[in-house]
Amino acid sequence: MSATVPAPPPGHALRLRLTRGRIALVPLYVPLTIAAVFFVLPFVWMISGAFKGPSEITGYPPTLLPERFGADNFTQAAGDVPLWRYLWNSVLVAVVSTVGTVLCASLAAFAFAYMRARGSRLLFGLVLSTMMLPPFIILIPSYSIYQWLGWLDTYLPLTVPHFLGVGGAFSIFLLRQFFLGIPKEIFEAARIDGAGRLRQYATIALPLAKPALITVALFQFVASWNDFFGPLIFLTDSSKFTLPVGIRFFQGLYATEYGTLMAASCVSVVPVLLLFLVAQRFFVQGIATTGGKG
Repeated sequence: MSATVPAPPPGHALRLRLTRGRIALVPLYVPLTIAAVFFVLPFVWMISGAFKGPSEITGYPPTLLPERFGADNFTQAAGDVPLWRYLWNSVLVAVVSTVGTVLCASLAAFAFAYMRARGSRLLFGLVLSTMMLPPFIILIPSYSIYQWLGWLDTYLPLTVPHFLGVGGAFSIFLLRQFFLGIPKEIFEAARIDGAGRLRQYATIALPLAKPALITVALFQFVASWNDFFGPLIFLTDSSKFTLPVGIRFFQGLYATEYGTLMAASCVSVVPVLLLFLVAQRFFVQGIATTGGKG
C-alpha cells in the first residue's frame, strides 16, 4: 500500500517564490542600509547636538544621546540673533519665488509642448542650454542690473527673476515632458468646443499636471530656501537676511557656538523636511510620469 503525499496548501508556491525573491535581495539591501546610515548620521548628530550642552558636544568619547534634553540652545539662538524673523524672511522669499517659477515655467512649458512656431525647437534648445551656465557667471552682470534698477537691499532680486523664467530651464523641461504625455485629443476636443489656448492651459493642463507642478514647486522651494549667496550679496540690512545667512552669525572668526548653530540648523531643516513628507507621494509621481517624449 503506497503512502499518499499531501498536497501543498493553496498559495504555497507563491509564498515560496516571494521568500526566495526577498532572500535574493539581501545582498542589495545590506550595502544600501549601510549607505543610508552614513547619510542619516549627520542629520541625527545635528538634532542630538541641538539638545546638548557645550561640554557634551565637544566631549570625548562622543555620545549620540544627550544626558539631559533641554531647549537652552534654541532659546539662546533666538536671543543671539532674530532667528524667527530670519525664518519668516526665508518663508517669504521661498514662497514668492516658488509661485513665480511654477507660473512662468508652466506657461512656457505649455507653449513649447502644444504651440508650434518657426524656430520653437531652436528656442527650446537655447532655454535648455542655460542649464549648463553656472549661476556665478551671471552674478556680476545681475548685480549691475539690479543696482541700476535700484533693487539692491530688497527682496526683488530674489523673487522677480523667477516670474521671468530666470533659472527655470529645468522646471520648463520637466513640465514640458509631462504636458507631452497628455493626449492631444483632449485639447482638440476643447478647441472644437471653443476653448482658447489660455483656457486649455488653465482648465485642462494645470489640473492634470498637479504632480509635476508639485515637483517643480518642491524643487524651487528647496533651492530658494537654501540659497546663501543671493541674500548675502543683494541684501545689506541684517533684518532682511534669510536663515542661511543668519545661521552664519553663529560661526565666528575664532570660535563656533556649536550648540546654537545646530539648534538654528534644525529650525532651518524642519520646514523643508515636513514639506517633503507631505508632498512625497506627488513628488515621486511627478518624477515618474515625466517621461522621455521629445
